[in-house]
Amino acid sequence: MAGDTGFDALLPAAMAEKAEQVGVTKSNMPLRRLIPLGVLAGAFIGLGANFSQVITADTGLSPGIRSLLGGVVFSLGLILVVISGAELFTGNTLIVMAFASRRVTAARLLRNWGVVYVANFVGAVSVAALVHFSGKLDAGDGALGDRVLAMAETKGALDWSNAFVSGILANTLVCLAVWMTMSAHSLIDKVIAIVFPITAFVAAGYEHSIANMFFFPLALFHGPADEQQHVTWSHFLVDNLVPVTLGNIVGGALLVGLVYWFVYLRGRPATP
Repeated sequence: MAGDTGFDALLPAAMAEKAEQVGVTKSNMPLRRLIPLGVLAGAFIGLGANFSQVITADTGLSPGIRSLLGGVVFSLGLILVVISGAELFTGNTLIVMAFASRRVTAARLLRNWGVVYVANFVGAVSVAALVHFSGKLDAGDGALGDRVLAMAETKGALDWSNAFVSGILANTLVCLAVWMTMSAHSLIDKVIAIVFPITAFVAAGYEHSIANMFFFPLALFHGPADEQQHVTWSHFLVDNLVPVTLGNIVGGALLVGLVYWFVYLRGRPATP
């Protein structure tokens, strides 16, 4: 691979080649590996999301500082995915680069996205259930439980277009984080590449489909109050998850994956 020498960070052209090859590998992964790695990714994002909720519950800080801290610690989720190894739907939208180069078929692309999406859901909801049954949401004065319900209510109240555009912005930043890890040669490089884009998307309040697979079920397990009318399964699945997922695909596949494919890989001789 061009530029993959020494300990210098890879340049973007070499990153594009690496991302393409990663897409080929992911698309051909057997189900016996793909499914458990997908479950792990959903669980990892859930752990990062829970960390963010804990840090931002009843801090007494200004909203901006609270959001900044929540974003920094939420980075744990993608750090676990990238460093520990797991299959995350939103990051896997970059497989579109290998598809555009005709190294991955549409069937293989959709197989990966579909299997990983469902497995992520299982992992995220499982962590939500564990957090709920740990009893921690009711600990102390219940500030954490209140934070969980408030977050879900805000997300559930978004209209379809807002959720869609917010999903675009969120996964543009997530995939830029994944993209930058392609240049890294060390664990520290990867962590630094992840933290700032993830902090930005969380602090800005953008919508990430897999994180919402944790946020909403946790709130629903905890039990919304009467005033939280948007914390329902229908608001979650229809009004939030669908538009956010579509937005995530546009942000990751189109605004990151296909843009870098067009710049660095378009017109290159086909690779078997």
